[in-house]
Amino acid sequence: MTMENKNTQNLNCGCDPYLLSLVETSQEQQPVAKISNRSTGLLLASITGGAAIALSVVCFPFVAPALRRVVLPYVPASTQQVENVMKALSKSSTGGKKLIDLGSGDGRIVLAAGQRGFQSHGVELNTVLVLYSKLAAWRQRIKNATFSRQDLFKVDYTKYNNIVIFGVEEMMPELEELFEKSLTSSSQVIACRFPLPNWKPSHIIGEGIDTVWVYEV
Repeated sequence: MTMENKNTQNLNCGCDPYLLSLVETSQEQQPVAKISNRSTGLLLASITGGAAIALSVVCFPFVAPALRRVVLPYVPASTQQVENVMKALSKSSTGGKKLIDLGSGDGRIVLAAGQRGFQSHGVELNTVLVLYSKLAAWRQRIKNATFSRQDLFKVDYTKYNNIVIFGVEEMMPELEELFEKSLTSSSQVIACRFPLPNWKPSHIIGEGIDTVWVYEV
């Protein structure tokens, strides 16, 4: 049907020409609106998918350690916990100044010990936390505090006089067995949050979740 015939038919129906023109305009623009809505949907889907991928990339380093045999979840030490560990180090009868923190997290124990003159090292499986700790040591200019990404079951413990561990209850028996095989007679173990199951501590500092058990080998 030609435009002229269409207009003639509309006029013959007795309808308002202005209203008819609005209806015709809406019909002509409908395909454009569908295309616009489809483009908007694709854009939103792309943004959502990109955000999900980015979130997965950021979170993977924190989740990956949980997929391993030994799980040391990242739980930052409280200020009181750090103070209790420092008290344990100050009361040490070994006199050694070499310290290793197993599962060092954001490095606050290692940094605090480094500020007190200890040659301190932190081992951590989480790459992001290792980089964060190294940056913190650099910013605070603590040269005797170092960090590495390493499995705690592959550490040479004969190099250290002080071993700090923020473990979980399920892994303490395995750690106790590891220490019995690896530690020298002039070292001490500082266990936080959970004690070693069979060793008798020389003294205990703090209470509750901030408790520190000190074992002299």
